[in-house]
Amino acid sequence: MKKFFEEFKEFISRGNVIDLAVGMIIGSAFTAIVTSLVNDIVMPLIGALFGGIDFTSLRWVIREASEGVEEASLNYGNFIQQIVNFLLIALVIFSVVKGINTLREKMDKKKEEEEEEAPAEPSEEVLLLREIRDSLKK
Repeated sequence: MKKFFEEFKEFISRGNVIDLAVGMIIGSAFTAIVTSLVNDIVMPLIGALFGGIDFTSLRWVIREASEGVEEASLNYGNFIQQIVNFLLIALVIFSVVKGINTLREKMDKKKEEEEEEAPAEPSEEVLLLREIRDSLKK
């Protein structure tokens, strides 16, 4: 049992697990921001473009409410809103990843240029051959 907890402690303290946990927390906070952006800014603008429609209220009533029975409806407006949420989140994540990749490419290119500028150190064989040559000259 002690070995199990030691392995668990090692697993939990690895950098990847902690990075994943931090990513999940930031991701959930980011989702709240994007959801607010969609619900409070984007969808009202889209609704205004389509004549003041509130997409969350769009539904198809299958059965009207009657005595003791609730209304049955398909709320496709919520579905449309979730599609817009997904597309905006995907667009933002794509932009962030693209920006990070561009930054990495620039850093890699700069590093390659620095390596090209610096003269390469001669190998051990070359150094040894130079020592032999210098010895023979003496």
